[in-house]
Parts: sequence; structure tokens; C-alpha cells
Amino acid sequence: MLAASVLWGTTGTAATFAPAVSPLAIGAVAMGIGGLLQALYAARPISSQWRDLLEQWRLVLLGAAAVAVYPLAFYTSMHLAGVTVGTVVSIGSAPVAAAVIERWADKKPLTRRWLAGALLGVGGAVLLSVAGHRPGGADAAGAGVGSPLDSWAAPAGIVLGLVAGVTYALYSWAAHRLIRGGLSSRATMGAVFGMGGVLLMPVLLLTGRPLAESWTSFGVGAYMALVPMFAGYVLFGWGLARVRASTATGLSLVETVVAAALAVLVVGERLPAAGWIGAAAVLAGLVFLLPRSESRMRTPGTADYPA
Repeated sequence: MLAASVLWGTTGTAATFAPAVSPLAIGAVAMGIGGLLQALYAARPISSQWRDLLEQWRLVLLGAAAVAVYPLAFYTSMHLAGVTVGTVVSIGSAPVAAAVIERWADKKPLTRRWLAGALLGVGGAVLLSVAGHRPGGADAAGAGVGSPLDSWAAPAGIVLGLVAGVTYALYSWAAHRLIRGGLSSRATMGAVFGMGGVLLMPVLLLTGRPLAESWTSFGVGAYMALVPMFAGYVLFGWGLARVRASTATGLSLVETVVAAALAVLVVGERLPAAGWIGAAAVLAGLVFLLPRSESRMRTPGTADYPA
């Protein structure tokens, strides 16, 4: 889970190298092509477990729809509200949404340990966002702070960030439940993300032309699809076989720390002391969020993934 979050934390910095590509195209190429690669990678498990997948078609379709909506909402949120605000709202709301889903659908209680970790993590992410936000800057392409678009762009970006957080929690919960039902993590991730990738193809066809107009934009699209989305979600599938969706989304808060560190090291941004305190709080929250016993669990569908 932590390794996946590190890979996801590189996406914001990578996207800055393709400013001419729209957020819809970035989201569609990243999760769309990445999802199709997941399906290709899992072709054999899917073919051997297709009857079980068919029996759970509602859950598969729900997860796939969430996979398709998430990147469009996430990258557009960053475009409208700014990278820092969009990322924190999206990633920070996901653990809360996952906990609510688990509480409502699975009747799972929220432990004090999880609540402490979530509060530290979300609070640290918010502090990291506020500290890293520079008034008068252009956090989002085409919607810099102080522009006429601010009156609606920032609120719209926050709403889309909440949509991204809910859909992230939703596909994490759906995949976790499929795996707990006996499906292998490869078959689950391949089916859910592969179908989500298919749903994103029309968006990519309509918006993806700038990706082919320069080698830099093409390289950014290829990197996003292959590394953070394909490799990252392979790791994410392994983790979902062993921890709850609320734990998984909580651990992904480390993505905000990685994104901030790369913004400093690669993009050249400066992070004040409050930002580093926020990063430390996120990392401290991981002490509570890391499971004590779930990491040792085995499920019927995870024999293909040794710990």
C-alpha cells in the first residue's frame, strides 16, 4: 500500500511536464490504459474465474464505474482548485468515505486506533496543503488564484475532489469485498480496472489528441499509465487482499507527502515549516493506520500473491 502511494505521489509532478494536455485526457490515459494493462496482466486468472466474476457482476460494475469516474474528477479537481487543494480534498476524504461505506454496508465498527491515525493523517494533509498553497500563484493551469474563474473554479474543484474521494473509496471497497469473497486479487483488479479502462476509452478518444503532439506529452501519458496506475494498482491489489478499504485509503495519505517532496525537489517549490510539520503528522498517523494483524491474514483468493 505504501509503495503504491509513493508511485501515485509522482503523478502531479509528472503532469506538470505536459501542460497542454487537459486533465480529462491525463485521467483517461492514466487510468484507462493502466486499467486495460491490468486486464491483460490478469487475463489467465480472469478466464479461470469468469463464472465467479459473473456471479458478482453488480459489484464488478460498481467498482468499474467508480474507477472510470475517479481520474476524471481527481485531475479536474486539481486543475480547478489547485494541485495541493485538489489532492488533499480527494485523498483526505477517501478514508472517511471508506469508513462510512464499511460501516453502512459491512457493519464494521471504527476503532479508536483507526480514528487517531485518520485524524493525524487528514489533519497533517490539510496543514501540508495550506502551507504549500501560495496566494497569487497559479496552482492550476488556466485558473490561477485571483483570476475571474476563482468565483466558481475553486468550489467546483473542491466538490469534484469529494467526488474523487468517494469513488476512490468505493472501488477500493468493491475490490476488497470481491477478494474477500474468494476471487484472486489479480482477477479482481483485472476485471474491475479493465472494465473501468474500457469506459474511459471514449473520453481518451475525444480529449487525447495533445498526447500525440509531442514526445514529452506522449512520455508523460506512457509513464502515468505504466508506472503509477499499472504498477501502483498491482501493489494496491496485493494490499487490498490483506487490509480493509478504510485502512488502505488511510495509508494512501502518504501520497500527499510524496507529492509535496517532489514539488520541492523537482518542480522547485518551497515548503514552509508548517508544511513539514504536516508531512510529519501524516507519517505519524501511519503508525496507527498500519494494521497489527490484518497484514498476516490470508484469504482464499490470494494464493497467487505470497506476502
